[in-house]
Amino acid sequence: MPDATEENASVPDLEIISTRTFDASRERVFNAWTDPVRLARWWGPKGFRNTFHEFDLQPGGNWRFVMHGPDGVDYKNHSVFVEIAAPARIVFDHVSGPHFKVIVSFDEAGGKTKLTYQMVFETAAVRDQVKTFALKANRESFDRLAAELKRLAAR
Repeated sequence: MPDATEENASVPDLEIISTRTFDASRERVFNAWTDPVRLARWWGPKGFRNTFHEFDLQPGGNWRFVMHGPDGVDYKNHSVFVEIAAPARIVFDHVSGPHFKVIVSFDEAGGKTKLTYQMVFETAAVRDQVKTFALKANRESFDRLAAELKRLAAR
């Protein structure tokens, strides 16, 4: 019997998938996801900033942070890491509401990195609720990640 990730990964009506190819090595992109200082600089949509309280990058480790919206609203987040496979994959469960699993894949693409950000939900209703803002938010996060990678390359 496949595990939940494999089982849900083949059910498109339970997923939101965002992809982007970055002009950076897979190791550099992976590092921007696993270094909490760098991650806090780019994570989230345009205008957001982050305060990380815990970032224990290992299976079972917690990632607790607050996203501060440009409108002054704070969004508390709690995720638990499931898998870290450097530099190919990160899997975590977003355990604060709404609940979903995230599978981030880092694939070589001719000297660049194709990043696939897959959100897997338990129900289509929750997926539909999150989809109203997630696609735009993911694009804006990827824009911020691209800027962070350029900033690091310029050093």
